[in-house]
Amino acid sequence: MFESLSHLALQHYWWIIISVLGGALAFLMFVQGGQTLIRYLGKNETERSLLVNSLGRKWEFTFTTLVTFGGAFFASFPLFYATSFGGAYWVWILILFAFIIQAVSYEFRSKAGNFLGRRTYETFLHINGLMATVLIGTAVGTFFTGSEFSINEMNQVTWEGQARGLEAALNVQNLALGLSVLFLSRVLGALYFLNNLDEATILTRAKRHLLINSILFLAVFVFFLIRLMLMDGFAFHPDTGEVFIEKSKYLHNYLEMPVVLTLLVAGILGVLLGIGSTLLKNSTRGIWFAGPGTFLVVLSLFLVAGLNDTSFYPSTHDLQSSLTIVNASSSRFTLKVMSYVSLLIPVVIAYMAYSWWSMDRRKITREELQTEDHVY
Repeated sequence: MFESLSHLALQHYWWIIISVLGGALAFLMFVQGGQTLIRYLGKNETERSLLVNSLGRKWEFTFTTLVTFGGAFFASFPLFYATSFGGAYWVWILILFAFIIQAVSYEFRSKAGNFLGRRTYETFLHINGLMATVLIGTAVGTFFTGSEFSINEMNQVTWEGQARGLEAALNVQNLALGLSVLFLSRVLGALYFLNNLDEATILTRAKRHLLINSILFLAVFVFFLIRLMLMDGFAFHPDTGEVFIEKSKYLHNYLEMPVVLTLLVAGILGVLLGIGSTLLKNSTRGIWFAGPGTFLVVLSLFLVAGLNDTSFYPSTHDLQSSLTIVNASSSRFTLKVMSYVSLLIPVVIAYMAYSWWSMDRRKITREELQTEDHVY
């Protein structure tokens, strides 16, 4: 079925796949958001163990999706991988460090002979929640604001920023997206606890933090979105590949791709419905509106960053070094072979959904922790 597709069509197909994985990762980062709430929602050892074990059953979904997202990006658009990971390596090293300490924490927090103590590993989880969300959000922000690099005819990358990627955090737009991811993940984390736990005191605190983080998220995200719609963007001529600055490029992308605009609006409404139904109607199912809403919003952001003749990784140092889905992709043969493998994605999603359902058939209680064979 992929034999008849042109190289350009395959490039578009794989950018859509990347966008879907990015949206799924944003939703699943409720784990990171929940980790930053543990110390505020759990006031004693039992309550903190309830929170950790609630997240512990899902953290591998997030980690697996992150690895899949990175692997798919590397295979389909290797020049981006080489440019960003080879130049902005301090950002990616810190992100890797954050996920390493997360895995170690879930593995060893309740192990016998844990000489560091549970609170140390809970602190590691808190650090992961803060670093992973802000840094990943800031890195994605460079899809719109650009980075300082140049690429020669041999595809050799020269990175101009001395901070090796950390300079992205000094850009207000990037930081706004990073903070949006942080506060949204905390919103999703609170909604997840409300749906997953059966502990009245924790749920009361979760609602209070849901309100606080919802206000912070909406304030920062609206700021980011308004600036995005008004800022100059990086477009390229489809015939020549020449990159140029276009005023209000991302607003034009939304208007010229009404389906993507619909995804954004539907996603925002989903997030608001999830928050509103929880705070106003005491619903415990808000995560099932806000989660898909998050997916749709992030999906739309990825799509406007790379489609409609847009550079998805602009260079502010050398405009013509900017990366597009055309000049940064793998060969047609590679994309074609990978496309057949991508047909397995629905099977993976179905397995994850079944695993989730199996683990969440009953809400987690204090009594369950005492009888559970494996406790995080």
